[in-house]
Amino acid sequence: MISFREDLRHVVLGDRRSPPHILTLIVLSGMSACVMNMFLPSLPAMAAHFETEYGVMQLSVAVYLGFSAILQIFMGPLSDKLGRRPVILWGLGIFMAATVGCIYAPNIEVFLIFRMMQAAVATAMVLSRAAVRDMYTQDQSASMMGYVTMGMAVVPMVSPALGGVLDEWFGWQAVFWTLLGLGFVTWLLAWSDMGETALPSEKSLMAQFAEYPELLRSPRFWGYALASAFCSGAFFAYLGGAPFVGQEVFGMAPSTLGFFFGAPAVGYFVGNFLTARYATHFGVNKMVLWGCMANAIGGTISLLIFEAGYGTPLSFFGLMTLVGLGNGLCIPNATAGMLSVRPRLAGTASGLGGAIMIGGGAGLSALVGVLLTPETGAFPLLWMMLITAVLGLCSITLVIRREKALMRQS
Repeated sequence: MISFREDLRHVVLGDRRSPPHILTLIVLSGMSACVMNMFLPSLPAMAAHFETEYGVMQLSVAVYLGFSAILQIFMGPLSDKLGRRPVILWGLGIFMAATVGCIYAPNIEVFLIFRMMQAAVATAMVLSRAAVRDMYTQDQSASMMGYVTMGMAVVPMVSPALGGVLDEWFGWQAVFWTLLGLGFVTWLLAWSDMGETALPSEKSLMAQFAEYPELLRSPRFWGYALASAFCSGAFFAYLGGAPFVGQEVFGMAPSTLGFFFGAPAVGYFVGNFLTARYATHFGVNKMVLWGCMANAIGGTISLLIFEAGYGTPLSFFGLMTLVGLGNGLCIPNATAGMLSVRPRLAGTASGLGGAIMIGGGAGLSALVGVLLTPETGAFPLLWMMLITAVLGLCSITLVIRREKALMRQS
């Protein structure tokens, strides 16, 4: 395990025999966020291209998240068995092939199949986090994840705006050509710099999967996993509903929507900066609690403004910075907590925790797409964001109370 003071910036970039450089970890995490965010301003134009309804086109978010959740159940044990490096490289390769399929899809059904396959890129995000946990202790890994995701947070700030401009100038296919190019660059970087951080397990894959119950029986694992899932649930609901709200409720052009859409990433950047600076001082539990509180406060204020009839693009997207702040505080700390329940199962825990988070996000995204209509306005989305934020707050509160009870007993 690397000393926390041996900053990854001192690792030589491009050396496959050493742990990955921090730049590589940032790019691997950011690629997954880019695939999720860049095409969202194009959803209405894509619905028109494939001659389908927005609700059907919006399934491209839900199927991506759903298949990503399923993949994460398998990629964790696979990476514990085979190592992080080969699983990441194969995942990026499948993503690039699927992106070509999306570009040339003749109809919405074929597009959704290839969009689902694009979820293989999630290996980059999940296993880059597992690699960090391979090298650091719990609180130190939370801090380092904060640095990694702080850099990654720039991606959702920029990618929706870039996607909106590409859509207006060249059409939605240009967004996917850009994703293909970025995927290839990421694969080259991982191939040249992603040194292996995990010792391959001597157990068979079946034995690796058989260790899932050990995690599932841990209340501490469930507490962190659900806190992360519910806190991020507000953001996933936003991903599914914000394009509709922006264009149908506020009448925004794709480029304008793309500019506003990245507002949560500003808060996410700040949240990850605070995590990087203070996780080792305050500990992961307090950081997760504060993150869930910020998430709930942002959702509550936004809903009250709309209930009073004063909802505007500035209030809607602006208050999403608080939701982003909450996610930046909660997710890296909750992830570090999950991966520390059984450090020898870091990859498995990362995959299972990610599956719980992303699977819930897929359901929320699909549900919001169904509930939003011109008649309902933004209210189904706002209520969904608030409910999930409150449930996240309840989850981490139970973890903290349980730990206090165990300390009193001992």
